[in-house]
Amino acid sequence: MRFIWIVACLTTILLGGQVIATDREQKAEAAVDKAEILEQKAATKGNEAPAPPTKAITKPEAQAVDPAGEAPLDDAITCLARSIYWEAKGEASSNMEAVANVAMNRLGHEGFPDTLCEVVKQGSEQGTCQFSWWCDGRSDQVKEDDQYAIAKEIARKALNRQLTDRTNGALYFHGKNVTPDWAKEYIKTAETGKFLFYKPSDGKAR
Repeated sequence: MRFIWIVACLTTILLGGQVIATDREQKAEAAVDKAEILEQKAATKGNEAPAPPTKAITKPEAQAVDPAGEAPLDDAITCLARSIYWEAKGEASSNMEAVANVAMNRLGHEGFPDTLCEVVKQGSEQGTCQFSWWCDGRSDQVKEDDQYAIAKEIARKALNRQLTDRTNGALYFHGKNVTPDWAKEYIKTAETGKFLFYKPSDGKAR
């Protein structure tokens, strides 16, 4: 009788785990599908209105994407969230949000790609990545789950057009601990605790 009870408990646990996994996969798939549409709209510009509730990515959906922080960078949420994470993890939310702003501002802008994954990886062919973490030769796997959860939430809001642009339209940024030569060519638009932000005076990307 005890054996039967143990088997029943194990079966319930296994079935419960399968249900949870299936639910997470469905949420992740919904998030990725919504993000692709929102990304396309953002790349066409001209429509800055927040996504309607039926089209917006929900928090549970976004958090279901890339739960272990080790998936390939091939969808908008993962690419944006991983960039936010590696550029500003452990920093104030203003820094993390501003990184998201720059990526979204670049999306579809003349001189930049039309998808977030391409925006994040731009320049890697020449070894001069726009986002340095992508070319630093280190593992891109997430190490702090709580920080990655914050990054995915910021990515969700950015794609939903629910995030205020802290950078005033910036297309470039750098840490305050460096002074790159290219910064002299641009107009400074904003700063956060960690970063300085810029855009070209003529609006054209270089």
